[in-house]
Amino acid sequence: MATRRIALLVLIAASAVAGTDAQTKPPLTHEILWSFKRVDAPAPSPDGKWVVFPVSEVSYDPAQDVSDLWIVPAEGGVPPRRLTSNKGGETGSAWSPDSTRLAFAARRDGDDASQIYVLDIGRGGDAQRVTNAPTSASAPKWSPDGRRLLFMAAMWNGATDEESNRRAAADKRAAKSRVRIYETFPIRNFDVWNEDATLQMWIVDVDGDRKSRSLLAGSKLAAMRGFGAGASGAAWAPDGQSVVFVASDKREASAREYVTTHIYQVPVGGGEPRRITPASVDAGAPDFSPDGKTVCFSASDPTPSIYHLNRLGCAAWPTAGSTLAVNVITKDFDRSVGTWAFTPDSRVIYFTAEDRGHERLFGVAAAGGSVSPPISVPEAWDGVLTNIQIARKAPILVANLGSAVRPAEIVSTTLPFSSSASFFAMLSSFNTAKSGGIDWQPLREFTFTSRNGREIHNFIALPPNFDPSRKYPLFVLIHGGHANMWRDEITYRWNYHLLAQPGFVVLMTDYRGSTGYGEKFTLDILGDPLKGPADDVNDAADEAIKRFAYIDGTRQCAGGASYGGHLANWLAGTTTRYKCIVSHAGLATLDMQWATSDGIYHRELMMGGPFWANPAKWNEQNPLAMAGNFKTPVLLSVGELDYRVPHGNTLAMYSALQRMNVPAKLLYWPDENHWILKGENSRVFYREVRAWLEKYLK
Repeated sequence: MATRRIALLVLIAASAVAGTDAQTKPPLTHEILWSFKRVDAPAPSPDGKWVVFPVSEVSYDPAQDVSDLWIVPAEGGVPPRRLTSNKGGETGSAWSPDSTRLAFAARRDGDDASQIYVLDIGRGGDAQRVTNAPTSASAPKWSPDGRRLLFMAAMWNGATDEESNRRAAADKRAAKSRVRIYETFPIRNFDVWNEDATLQMWIVDVDGDRKSRSLLAGSKLAAMRGFGAGASGAAWAPDGQSVVFVASDKREASAREYVTTHIYQVPVGGGEPRRITPASVDAGAPDFSPDGKTVCFSASDPTPSIYHLNRLGCAAWPTAGSTLAVNVITKDFDRSVGTWAFTPDSRVIYFTAEDRGHERLFGVAAAGGSVSPPISVPEAWDGVLTNIQIARKAPILVANLGSAVRPAEIVSTTLPFSSSASFFAMLSSFNTAKSGGIDWQPLREFTFTSRNGREIHNFIALPPNFDPSRKYPLFVLIHGGHANMWRDEITYRWNYHLLAQPGFVVLMTDYRGSTGYGEKFTLDILGDPLKGPADDVNDAADEAIKRFAYIDGTRQCAGGASYGGHLANWLAGTTTRYKCIVSHAGLATLDMQWATSDGIYHRELMMGGPFWANPAKWNEQNPLAMAGNFKTPVLLSVGELDYRVPHGNTLAMYSALQRMNVPAKLLYWPDENHWILKGENSRVFYREVRAWLEKYLK
């Protein structure tokens, strides 16, 4: 570890003096941004010797995109090497218990759907396909004896096994009518329509006949109208004789009820699943301690609400009765638990949590107790720490670590954190040289007290070749969510530095309703979805103008997407302080968004009841109701495949702006969903946003 720490310190020292030669460095461009390799979540081998992780190399032609698995020794010393090389990317990497084989999901040449493959790490050679599923297979999990794999795949309604599922899938493809017929809810999700199928768990014998068997076929639970299983919420019990999984039995009621999920247990040999979590928790994502004596899982409050902290619950295993006796070990911790993992001795759980624009690492005893203060990393590397994993049999913790000026890489450390000298060291550096050669500065932070006494946290991104003696226009950027926060990390959909590149200061405010500041702060948006958060955004702009002499308060624009788009549309009707507005995927009216979105009941919780019960309250905060005040030019953007904020909202806003003879421009993306993801579309999006801002700010 010492050698790697020295290397890290050299990189940190280099970044510290980066500002001295900023003028010799190029600014960030879309082409540079798109050329970054995207390093995803690491998976350490159980023995702690190896780390596997996906790396995506995207291009402007989707056919040229590459996504492969890479492997590196957990102790470092040598650079990572590519482990796979296929057109189709791999997901769900899972090590066998003896650390010799790697399972993953991939769709390769000849596959009708994604399948589970197994690669022998020691012997090498090509990965072997071990499933023949008619629907996409995902999320493989090895049995404790390393002989079987559990995976998830959809089963068509009426099918009972793999063969009948195959026939049902073939019949669906051959059908001449493409009509969709529904009698239940929900009917779609983000950019896909729900089909007549449910996600189920399957088991395949890796070294046997490789014929997959559904664990839930024929069960009363799976036959329920409201059954719905989580895509990755399943785990083998320590004895390998049963599986625990996450499911809901009231999914069809989500239009009118707050639907929770529970953990069930089902015997591997067959039988009816039984629920093992109490009604007092909304449970998910179970995992067992290395010694097999404890099961932990997310354990949120099941009370109907627009937001609950995601807490961590644990219970002794095996259960002494029919229901687990749950101990919520983070009940006094006022942040949501992110990713988490047991130490090899099963005594401590380390987890990440959002905290004031960052994601940090914390620890808590598995038996319960006080949560530790955040575990420090070098200040120059402060950003977001995500996707932590700990080897099951060795004290090695791995994670992704990055910031707004450093794309995420793979880092590791040995446990326990014994002193201030214990910090993360790099295992990968795919983007280090390139990111170090760009003229950009780390985000700056400030807080202020709002008109209602709340402490409001903000980030500022500065333009390249920044000169504090100059005056710069201000772009007020509003995050989506609302239960979200601006994060000190590279983002591709609203990249702070790319937006600042033409010569703007970018302000990002975590308004009331954001996460990372405690549960009450997030709930402060209740009944006030637009006006209160917009006040915070406007107050933050005023505060930034007052604090920083380099901001020109006479030249301001505002913009956002999703919930940020909602707020951008609200600003269009409630203030003329901004010279222009950018709104992507924003609502026009609260009732239209309720009626057309893929999720609706939480909107009633926000407003205290359905629209028809109190129309006046809903209409009080409808941007379209304020159209008579529209004067600010608005750039509107929406994806046709967006079912979260359907495009009718944006078309309604565009019509109103045209009716009011206000300058407006519409970007309509027929091949995009809630986000602009394709390379060429993204390049055009940033180009149009830049042109709009320059038109009104320069």
